[in-house]
Amino acid sequence: MKSPSSLDFLTEALRRLPGIGPKSAQRMAYHLMQHDRDGAGLLGRALLQAVERIHHCASCNTFTENELCEMCMDPERDATLLCVVETPADQLMIEQTLTYKGLYFVLMGRLSPLDGIGPKDIHLEKLIARATDGVVKEVVLATNFTNEGEATAHYISETLKARGIKVSRLARGVPVGGELEYVDAGTIARAMLDRRTT
Repeated sequence: MKSPSSLDFLTEALRRLPGIGPKSAQRMAYHLMQHDRDGAGLLGRALLQAVERIHHCASCNTFTENELCEMCMDPERDATLLCVVETPADQLMIEQTLTYKGLYFVLMGRLSPLDGIGPKDIHLEKLIARATDGVVKEVVLATNFTNEGEATAHYISETLKARGIKVSRLARGVPVGGELEYVDAGTIARAMLDRRTT
């Protein structure tokens, strides 16, 4: 028996989520239609609203509903310090350590030539403009300690140092191959405090 085309469409849409294979997507789709139609409607409305309202902060590139995010508008933040992270989830993890009071730049990815992701895809020009604005005194590279994260940090470091910007890197308290989103706050806090100049 073939399922209705709308159910196939829902299943395919759910497969776009990370870590969701065809069987998991199918189970989710059937669950929503059979047991939680209200939840399905809520999920649909929330997704539409997010897509319509959320865009990138003009300054740090993270997600926001305004021109500038709350952090960039906070006068209490240290504007001389700029922390570069791969994702908004990484930014959130660093914030949860309560050890960093500067501003951020979110790359929304990392260099990966094998996947066709180059400097333009991680907003490098925007980062350089931000880092050389005359206010920033130090750029802290907090990309993940994966091969791609390390390559991204090296590329950014060399690019910024060539422009006379002080660049530091999180200390190795974060495990090699680790992604910030999954590391505990204490480890990230120690890595932030022990960061080193590159």
